[in-house]
Amino acid sequence: MHANKRRGEIAAELNGEPYKLRLTLGSLAELEAAYEVDDLAALVERFSGGRLAARDLIRLVGAGLRGAGYTITDDEVAAMDVPEGIAGFARLASALLEAAFGEDKAPAGEQLDEKA
Repeated sequence: MHANKRRGEIAAELNGEPYKLRLTLGSLAELEAAYEVDDLAALVERFSGGRLAARDLIRLVGAGLRGAGYTITDDEVAAMDVPEGIAGFARLASALLEAAFGEDKAPAGEQLDEKA
């Protein structure tokens, strides 16, 4: 499945199937509400530290899937398999943030690099 980077899409394999993910204005608003922040700057600040909890990964990937048009709950996302396990989820979350906000605003995914 080909992702349109100009639209902020990324491609991913979840449960052995190809998916597109994208953080739309609606999915970003969903994340603002989930984290009880007032604006996008606060949301970016929340993720810029490079320290993401498992719940963060689930919320980000779920929001990206819903932003791309899939009807899926966070509980369903939590049960999905991703190549490379938790490190794969972390890379997906980082790629989503990078696609939405630009490379300099995404969390430091390098900490989870190939050593994970």
